[in-house]
Amino acid sequence: MLIAQISDTHVTYADQGVDSRYETAMHLRRAVKHLVSLPVPPDLVLVTGDCVDEGNPVEYQRFCELLQKLEMPVYVIPGNHDHRDHMRDVWGEQGSHHHDVYIQYVVEEWPVRLIALDTLIPGQAGGELCKERLDWLEARLAEHPSRPTLLFQHHPPFDLGMPVIDEMGLAGAEALGRLVSQYPNVERILAGHVHAHAQRLFHGTLAVTCPSTAHQAWLDFQPQAGLAQVMTPPACLLHFWREDLGLVTYLSPIGDYGPLDVVHDGEKWLA
Repeated sequence: MLIAQISDTHVTYADQGVDSRYETAMHLRRAVKHLVSLPVPPDLVLVTGDCVDEGNPVEYQRFCELLQKLEMPVYVIPGNHDHRDHMRDVWGEQGSHHHDVYIQYVVEEWPVRLIALDTLIPGQAGGELCKERLDWLEARLAEHPSRPTLLFQHHPPFDLGMPVIDEMGLAGAEALGRLVSQYPNVERILAGHVHAHAQRLFHGTLAVTCPSTAHQAWLDFQPQAGLAQVMTPPACLLHFWREDLGLVTYLSPIGDYGPLDVVHDGEKWLA
């Protein structure tokens, strides 16, 4: 099973806002081309929030159009730039076990069970997993306590060491950690939000953030640093599952970096 993850696509009106500044639509087209050109097509694609920039229906329509070349299932969750109701209206319901209020659902059809979590607080940059959202998650985890499971959400459940980003982090992270610690079958917690790739052990599992498909965070760890964006190469994450391996996560840069140099043909080393 191969899961592709993209994040923070920030689609908006053509040539306006972040599209004019960072060419977010063009970069999403390039990310889609990258995914469909992989040697093995992903079985599914996860988009971990900030799908659009202002949360309006026109942006979601454009976002959907940009993803049309993806023939595999695509599952989305809201980030702090998204609008819960507008996302539902355009994208529709996904998976099963839907929460009545939050965009939380389960995808059951694959060897790894996928659980979507909604960390959106409308009007705020930071996120939250409140008791209601965590109670729903606890009920879902209890249904299959030994089945390999992956959680995906927008806000990472750990600090990054960059003050501005950490100030808009995830409320309820420790409660999530206490819950996850009871379920060693949780293979990963996947997130976005920070426009950078980072990973940290988190209560017995690995929590990972995915870069943006467009602009990235400048990794400045000075105590008084602000926040800057930079157009370093974007990337997606590829999560490869095989029963004898478990889940292996790869960073896959998006872009043209020259031709392949094949050194082994599957049977022997080449000169």
